[in-house]
Amino acid sequence: MTNDTTKNHEGHQHGNEGRAELIAAALVGVFLLAAWIAGLFSSPDWLTDSLHWTAFAIGGISIGRDVFGSLRQGKFAIDSLMLVAAIGAAAIGSVGEAALLLFLFNLGHSLEHYAMGRAKSAIQALAQLAPRTALVKRGDEEVEIPVEELEPGMTVIVRPDQRIAADGIVVGGRSSVDQAPVTGESVPVDKAPVAPETPDEEVPAESKVFAGTINGSGSLDIRVTHRSDDSTLARVVKMVTEAETRRSPTQVFTDRFQKWFVPIVLIFVVGLMFVFVFTDETFKESFYRAMAVLVASSPCALAIATPSAVLSAVARAGRMGVLIKGGEPLESLGAVKAFAFDKTGTLTEGKPRLVQVVPMDGTTETELLIAAVALERKSDHPLARAISREGLVRLGDEATIPDATDIESLTGRGLRANLNGVETWIGKPELFNEIPAPAPTTQILNAVDKLEQEGCTTMVLRSGGTYLGALGVMDTPRETAASTLAQLRRLGVEQMVMISGDNQRVADAVASAVGIDQARGDLLPEDKVAVIRELAKAGSVAMVGDGVNDAPAMANATVGIAMGAAGSDVALETADVALMADDLSKLPFTLGLGRATSRIIRQNLWISLGMVVVLIPLTLTGLGVGPAVALHEGSTVVVVFNALRLLRFRGPSS
Repeated sequence: MTNDTTKNHEGHQHGNEGRAELIAAALVGVFLLAAWIAGLFSSPDWLTDSLHWTAFAIGGISIGRDVFGSLRQGKFAIDSLMLVAAIGAAAIGSVGEAALLLFLFNLGHSLEHYAMGRAKSAIQALAQLAPRTALVKRGDEEVEIPVEELEPGMTVIVRPDQRIAADGIVVGGRSSVDQAPVTGESVPVDKAPVAPETPDEEVPAESKVFAGTINGSGSLDIRVTHRSDDSTLARVVKMVTEAETRRSPTQVFTDRFQKWFVPIVLIFVVGLMFVFVFTDETFKESFYRAMAVLVASSPCALAIATPSAVLSAVARAGRMGVLIKGGEPLESLGAVKAFAFDKTGTLTEGKPRLVQVVPMDGTTETELLIAAVALERKSDHPLARAISREGLVRLGDEATIPDATDIESLTGRGLRANLNGVETWIGKPELFNEIPAPAPTTQILNAVDKLEQEGCTTMVLRSGGTYLGALGVMDTPRETAASTLAQLRRLGVEQMVMISGDNQRVADAVASAVGIDQARGDLLPEDKVAVIRELAKAGSVAMVGDGVNDAPAMANATVGIAMGAAGSDVALETADVALMADDLSKLPFTLGLGRATSRIIRQNLWISLGMVVVLIPLTLTGLGVGPAVALHEGSTVVVVFNALRLLRFRGPSS
């Protein structure tokens, strides 16, 4: 990618800061240890003081560099409170304690940056998946070029076990591709070629590949569809990186809290410095206690509590093929109690299948299928293709299909043709009320009614004056739909609604098959929005769809979740959460991660605020600067490592 250097610099920033502070902490620790040993052997005071001041200078320079850098940018860093406390302690002669404060502070920060660096590295690992060069066909030659020079229309050769360099379409060769780096799919996906001239919008999923995925044992020729900086992987990396900067409601709250809390603490600390005026203690004692309170009140752990959890969760989701756009949808997922699902392509496969064959009047199933296939293979309607494709499978290779002639397509209703010299019709039941007699028999009408009650779209076949039978076609539920919904219930989802443009009977049949609470059929896009708004009155609601037809409903939901977003610009842009693979079973993981993130953010807030609440009275009653810093920095490290547990989140068990 063209900005690799910049990204690498950003990716290693936390790690570099952590190493610098760890080195500073080590040096400060060495000089503090030397001063302690010198004191044991009754060394001259000037030697002990020199060692303490050296330790103080090293630690102060390390922290001061960050503090003054923030001040130059007009930002008031929380670290400045700690630096002021250290300087104050040194000013009243407690230079040893001041150096200890800086040692613990540098050590705590180095561990914090190390931990945050791990989360950053998990995100940056995504950016390193795509290879830097690609093997391109140019006439009869094969030329290796940088991926930045790839243009749409070029043909890239991918050898076995190599990473794919660009988003594209397979135009030659067959192989299986490990798409886990982009979509999170655990099983390699078989890839088959399409004709080079096939329009992009007509290419099936099994012929599309993504940059950063891993080719299997076969060699592939791939027609490039996107430049390297516009690939699915590049967009995911960009969006995950941007997600770090999108603040969650809790983070907004903590920022506002700190905005008021820090000035109040500073005013309180200044007041504590002058307690000696009203008591019999010395200025040094009052000042020392004020510095200890300043350390205790610094909300460092609070500042890092939410960002560390959000960053870890976003990184973990990205590795599992789930794109979550920041803290707001993460926290919203944690509160979701209701789900709305689109039907077609979400709860169902999105492809009609022939599921029922009902022959009549002495017609055999084979005769009915032969006649249906003969007519429907002349049509390009999705239902006709389903009957033709699956009818041939049921008939087997030995079946002889006669040629239908004089084809007449009746748009939206069916088809008429001449089959073996007999006028033959196939179409919706309503068609047979429009064409010449005979009208449908009671037997046919009963069969049609039964099929429609089961959720099928029904096609009737008539040859001459004889009704041969009926066929039931249905968009079948996904295999994982029922188990996925059951897992969502176990995670605390109280209401699930399916919203569909299909008729109510079909919607009810699918809802019954997958175990959903309520089905709403015959809905227009604006009706779907109304259902979402109705559900939202009772609390947070998530809408799951494909991110294209369902965009208005998803936009009105608390959290919009797009399925199969890999390669879809619209789905990636419109959804709050994008499941990169067309895999419904990722939903429980995504919801569970949202729940876990909310839980860890609450834990971190309790730890950080609890430590401040405990330390302030302790320092007011005599706890020294050193112990205050140790407890303060300890809580910060606990908060960050608690958040890092999200990097290992595995989701709910089945």
